[in-house]
Formats: sequence, structure tokens, C-alpha cells
Amino acid sequence: MGPTDVPAAAMAAWFRAYTEVEYRATVPVEILAAYYAEEAAFERVRGDLAFVQAVHETDWFRFTGLVDAAANNFAGLGATGRGARPNWFPDARLGVRAQIQHLRAYADPTATTCTAPPLHHECVDPRFRFVTPKGKAPTWQQMGNGNWATDPEYAGEVLTLYHDLRQFAGLEPW
Repeated sequence: MGPTDVPAAAMAAWFRAYTEVEYRATVPVEILAAYYAEEAAFERVRGDLAFVQAVHETDWFRFTGLVDAAANNFAGLGATGRGARPNWFPDARLGVRAQIQHLRAYADPTATTCTAPPLHHECVDPRFRFVTPKGKAPTWQQMGNGNWATDPEYAGEVLTLYHDLRQFAGLEPW
């Protein structure tokens, strides 16, 4: 939880500066970064951190894993690896919104129901109900080891990207 420190334009510039991979998201990275900043502000979630999580989850928006680019699923929601089908969203904004709502469920114990309120918008996160208890991972360092991902290095990998983004934007380490 917290403010987005890196502006959307800087998120997109960082992405473009650090990768020459085939970008496969359904909207340009500048628009996608703006969605992260906007949707995160509604839920008081760090949009810049969610953006780098998406970079990590999608392999720099190449979508080389279980989730297809057309799914507009930037966080691997539903891609549990147990034969479950990843979630699909009709457009990029709703995919970002679902990720932000899911992050809020992990971080905020007051986000008790997938409704507006406590959420700002109608709930689009089909996995919100599976986060129990709400607020069980209030810091990013708690997002591995079964919280969001099973990989014990998950939090560190995402935070390494986040520190790089902050440095690129001229901000102090977090």
C-alpha cells in the first residue's frame, strides 16, 4: 500500500531503455503504465511496484509463460500451475485493475470483501476471495513463499526491478 512514486511516463521510459524484446501487450507501454498509475491511485496501492511485478510476471511483456498476451492478465492471475486456466480480461485496463485489487487484498486487512466499497471500483479480480486472511502480506518482502508466488526469491526479484526503476527515475532506493 502507498503512493506511486514513479510517474507513468518514467515507467514506460525505463521499460523502453532496458529492453529490446518483442512487446506483446494489447496496448502501448505508455498507456499500460498510465493504467498502473491510475488504477493504483484508486486503491492506494503502489502502481510503480505493480508495474514492475507485471514486467517480472510477463517476462518483460513477452508473455513467454502460461498466460497469453491476449488475456490482458499481467500478473499471472489463475496461472497456478495445477492445470488451472489463467484468467482472461476483456481489456488491458481491467487486467491491471484486477492485479491492483488482488494486491490490495494481500496488503490491506480492511479490504474484506470484493465489492465497492471497500474497493473503489466494482470487483474484477476473480481470485480476490482466495486471499485469506486479507492483509496477510502488508509488505512486498512477504510476497514469496506461498504469498502470491511459491518461489522464495520472488519478492527479491521484483524488488530488484523496482530499485532499478526508482534509480532510473532519479529516486532514492526504497
